[in-house]
Amino acid sequence: MANPTLSVRAQAAITLAQVLQQQASLASLMTPAQDKVATKDRGLLQELCFGTLRWQPKLQSVIGRLLDKPLKPKDSDIQALLLLGLYQIDYTRIPEHAALSSTVEACRELKKPWASKLLNGVLRRYLRERQSLHEQMLNSPAFQTAHPNWLRKQVEQFWPDRADAIFAANNDHPPFTLRLNSHQQSRNDLLSQMADAKATPFSPFGITLAAACDVTQLPGFNQGWLSVQDEAAQLAAPLMELAPGQRVLDACCAPGGKTGHLLELEPQLDEVVGLELEERRLVRVRENLERLGLSATLICCDANRLDDWWDGKPFDRILLDAPCSATGVIRRHPDIKVLRKATDITPLAQSQLQLLQNLWPTLKPGGLLIYATCSVLPTENTLVVEQFLKQQSDARHIPITADWGQEQTCGRQLLPQSGGHDGFYYCCLRKE
Repeated sequence: MANPTLSVRAQAAITLAQVLQQQASLASLMTPAQDKVATKDRGLLQELCFGTLRWQPKLQSVIGRLLDKPLKPKDSDIQALLLLGLYQIDYTRIPEHAALSSTVEACRELKKPWASKLLNGVLRRYLRERQSLHEQMLNSPAFQTAHPNWLRKQVEQFWPDRADAIFAANNDHPPFTLRLNSHQQSRNDLLSQMADAKATPFSPFGITLAAACDVTQLPGFNQGWLSVQDEAAQLAAPLMELAPGQRVLDACCAPGGKTGHLLELEPQLDEVVGLELEERRLVRVRENLERLGLSATLICCDANRLDDWWDGKPFDRILLDAPCSATGVIRRHPDIKVLRKATDITPLAQSQLQLLQNLWPTLKPGGLLIYATCSVLPTENTLVVEQFLKQQSDARHIPITADWGQEQTCGRQLLPQSGGHDGFYYCCLRKE
């Protein structure tokens, strides 16, 4: 963009303010925000927004010590600038004087020159008192874990021996993992062409690169030989026990990574039906399948409303990757720390159970349903399946024998691993 309307820090503050006000997700805001800054600053804008939200609970706890009184809700953009300033000082290589001056200057761009003095004073005080402030906050859970208190408590309750590792993984940058189409090329051949790449330990289709890159420049990407997909998500399709001639339902299919993997893994499926509630998300599914040279029957609908989409012909296999808290993929979506609330979890679990109950009649006797979420909370996982099994007499839990994850009373739970896979849950159910 030749004439950006705002500096990168002013635009970052506007973008972050919308997240802080619970107005939108960072993913939905990022592309339009990048269009408003200079091309050379787009990478920095992304780093500032993602990084600030990754550490927001910790940074916010510091701001609480530095401000005499909280800012008003209408000044969430100034709140965002404070967070941005602290983030740059503590987590980037930007010189402190440059981080401070450019962040303060953004107040004028936001038409709030009164805040310049406040911002300058708070950030300079932090530079002077940083060590003593950190020492004072050693017992602050939000400062130590960079997680909201509700989520920290639930992780510690459900995973007391793994909580610190989960927090650390959530605060890491995510690995850049690819899935290869094994019908097109072998993993060993691909590894030999890529420097600093390694095979994923659990998925036979995965390769993790040392750093993120422009995937369109990778050999075979534009031909559909490769897709970007975390290792944990790559485990879904093999669990389906696919065979030629089967009819398969992908009940919540966007963005289409698993849909594509199903079709890659068994090219002779009779049909794959993909459902998605929002048309804009189905666009992404269509684009992904088109690049892969694959096709599926895609329907925009509420999966719960069978009369709107089901033709009465039962499915041999169902993949239900249910909408969830996404607490297993926080490192990819750090705005979850701000957007998700404790009160969201019970309604999500109720919605997940409803999807299971409503989709079950569409499965053939003898068919398999794989229930999956990217949550690490048993409330959305094992407990949902246990409740479903109590109500559904013709459903049987099939234990998953695998070298990944941790066995639960129902299904297996993968916890996020630093440098490895995301957090995910899988459970296999057979219809009697």
